[in-house]
Amino acid sequence: MENPINLSASDFYQKISSDENAVIVDVRTPQEFNDGHIQNSLLIDIYNPTFQSKILELDKTKNYYVYCRSGNRSYHAGVFMLSEGFGSVQHLEEGIISWTEKLER
Repeated sequence: MENPINLSASDFYQKISSDENAVIVDVRTPQEFNDGHIQNSLLIDIYNPTFQSKILELDKTKNYYVYCRSGNRSYHAGVFMLSEGFGSVQHLEEGIISWTEKLER
């Protein structure tokens, strides 16, 4: 089993800011997303029954940066993505609760 790359909040911010091939995926619930999310995030709720099919619609050649509240859901989402052939999956290790940059609402 392959694991996503763990990134601190500062490393995550640095990577998404400089990676032209980045896709930021928020796997939290719509309510959590509306409370504040990282700019340009794509919401794909891991609890939604359509989660796996929505993930599989994504371009596997992009670089994915996945996050949730504390890092648990995004870790599991990343493991799933890697098992399905995604080449680059990194996750915000301590979740959005460790995020110090501006959030979009």
